[in-house]
Amino acid sequence: MTVADLPRAGLARVVEELGSTLLDVVCGDVQRPEEIGGVVIHDPLDEPELPEHALVLGVGLHEPGEIAEALTRIGGQGALGLVVRAPVEVTDELATAARRAGVTLLTLARGAAWTHLAGMIRSLTHEGAQLDPEPLGRTGAGLRQVVGYQSGLDDLFAVANAIAALLDAPVTIEDRSSRLLAFSSRQEEADTWRVQTILRRQVPEEYTRLLEERGVFQEIYRSTRPVWVPPLSADEPAGSGRAAIAVRAGDEILGTIWAVVNEPIDEARGQALYDASKLVAMHLVWARADADVERRLRADLLSTALESGPRTVETLRRLGLKDEPAVVLALTVVGAGAEHPLPAQLAVERKRVADAFALHLTAVHPRSAAGLVGDVAYGILPVARGRKDGEERAAEIAADFLARVDSRLRPLVGVGPLAPGSASLKRSRTGADRALRVLRSRPAGVPSAARQVARLDDVHLEALLLELADRVPRGDIPSGPVARIVAYDQEHQSSLVDTLRAWLDAFGDVALASAAMYVHANTFRYRLRRAAEVGRLDLADPNARLAAMLQLRLMDLTAPDEV
Repeated sequence: MTVADLPRAGLARVVEELGSTLLDVVCGDVQRPEEIGGVVIHDPLDEPELPEHALVLGVGLHEPGEIAEALTRIGGQGALGLVVRAPVEVTDELATAARRAGVTLLTLARGAAWTHLAGMIRSLTHEGAQLDPEPLGRTGAGLRQVVGYQSGLDDLFAVANAIAALLDAPVTIEDRSSRLLAFSSRQEEADTWRVQTILRRQVPEEYTRLLEERGVFQEIYRSTRPVWVPPLSADEPAGSGRAAIAVRAGDEILGTIWAVVNEPIDEARGQALYDASKLVAMHLVWARADADVERRLRADLLSTALESGPRTVETLRRLGLKDEPAVVLALTVVGAGAEHPLPAQLAVERKRVADAFALHLTAVHPRSAAGLVGDVAYGILPVARGRKDGEERAAEIAADFLARVDSRLRPLVGVGPLAPGSASLKRSRTGADRALRVLRSRPAGVPSAARQVARLDDVHLEALLLELADRVPRGDIPSGPVARIVAYDQEHQSSLVDTLRAWLDAFGDVALASAAMYVHANTFRYRLRRAAEVGRLDLADPNARLAAMLQLRLMDLTAPDEV
């Protein structure tokens, strides 16, 4: 049976490819037609909601009773299979649980690493790397002939295997940052550096540093033909050399192809590797275009869903969501401190952070959705029915994301109120936008979770004040008594405005207000009387106090240019 004959992403393909060395079927049907929807690690302390048709890695599950319990639980969520460490005692209880749950039970060979298994399964099922070769109307007929697979160009893993067959050597395809994009079979024949690359999905830093110190990357990027890279140290085993070539789109370097070979390759294999680099370049360019098309499509769908109109339910279905309680989050990035990035730089950074945000939300809840709409990335985070802390949970998830994301700019996240259903998503989005606006209006200062994440309930007053400021004509603040006090302060270098503000904030408590101003209470009383005299302000009038407080609050609002 060839790869083309195997199911694209089902249990049968996984067992066919890995069954001889890693996996054994204990009970259940591996010929099920469903594609694997994702690989999830079992965690009894924090059980995530499973994606549809998940394959669950039961790390730590050993006793038949706990395995049976896990089978029942994940079967209720539509999982396809459960993998546990061999050996497993197959009891009647276990067999019955697997049958009733409709979940196939497999075992992982002793000594095999769970990380290795997860990586191999994700590679076989193309999780996170699947690309449709047809979205822009391409037929891909010529590429099918080059690769020789009946199913066409599925992804870069198929390309890597085709290149490996041409060169008779294990191959990896890496991006410009030495991140692993795809690899061929026969990697067990390679050296330790290659094995670490496969497991980490990234070339080890030590090896990359050696390549940089020897000028290997510069040589590869300067040449249009394959470059021979001999073993970099004396302790490397024989046959650990490399043939490498840059993958180019015009003048842009997209990545590299690396083949483990014993000696410099001949002209024929060099030409094959050169031709393959052109194929990989087309694939990566198409992948980039497809990603942009998918972003735009997702943004359009998300925007429609957030309008809570007649098409919302159907749009949610297309996004993989349900008509269920949810919280809308709004994220953007702004210049940090004195840094003012160029518009193009800001757009690139927003796209990068938005992609990371979407990935983070999906990891938390598989039915979440996120996309960039204008300069704001919106996320819809489902909340279990009956759960009352949905907004708090969403704020925690946002804070966790900001703690993990690496951005030279300042990411901000507004959290809207809980939407009971699709009809309330627009209200939740509006709330998230209002909270985000408050965050954008604040000075950057020292970044902290409190300055970068906010629920609408937490900043409701500031949001109202900003909206009030929108309705007040420019130049009308300050006015009346407050304007007179401000003018007096400016002329006499006094602090009557600060005195009035402290008194109002302390609700008329002179002792508290004077302590906040670090002055004696009698001095504070004198300044307060002077402020009332200068401003002709009746402090006994509640309406006058309210008007003064509102003006002072509006003056305090800092509104830097929003970018």
